[in-house]
Amino acid sequence: MYEGIVQELIDEFGRLPGIGPKSAQRIAFHILQTETFDVSRLAELLTELREKVHFCEICGNVAEQQTCSICRDPRRTPTLICVVEEAKDVVAIERTREFRGLYHVLGGAISPIDGIGPDELRIRQLLQRLADGTVQEVIIATDPNLEGEATATYLSRLLQTLEIRVTRLASGLPVGGDLEYADEVTLGRAFEGRTIVSN
Repeated sequence: MYEGIVQELIDEFGRLPGIGPKSAQRIAFHILQTETFDVSRLAELLTELREKVHFCEICGNVAEQQTCSICRDPRRTPTLICVVEEAKDVVAIERTREFRGLYHVLGGAISPIDGIGPDELRIRQLLQRLADGTVQEVIIATDPNLEGEATATYLSRLLQTLEIRVTRLASGLPVGGDLEYADEVTLGRAFEGRTIVSN
């Protein structure tokens, strides 16, 4: 335990997701010991973040305007929507440069333990986007964990009543991985999603 402000700063950093006590301490001491660290710029950016950044009113992605740059881009394919859990998932998919459609960010995944049901997610907004008949395919790209699977199952059952093709991202073995270290679910998915190499 440190005195006053130092401990308060460590505690604040420790409240951030993915930052444990040691990382919080390291960040606080980096700021304290590095004279060139621009504390005022950091404070300014955090204030601007709160004031200027919000979520796109169409898809739920991070935006500085009412709609995000992806929703505003006329080159995107409006007949394809990729459903993801969080805005950070949009960035991960965009890095692949494989997808040219639009996105829909749910704002989380179904997790009864955490008290998150379908009503807490942006599922109603997704249904509103699908109502005009423009979208021909919905790609479900939720995380391959228990919550993501529950969300994907819920969505696929909900969307099967509409005349829209519903697909799920393939999952399986990572490139560079070893079979012996793969869990049963991953191996099972790899078998389900196997592709034809030759006839």
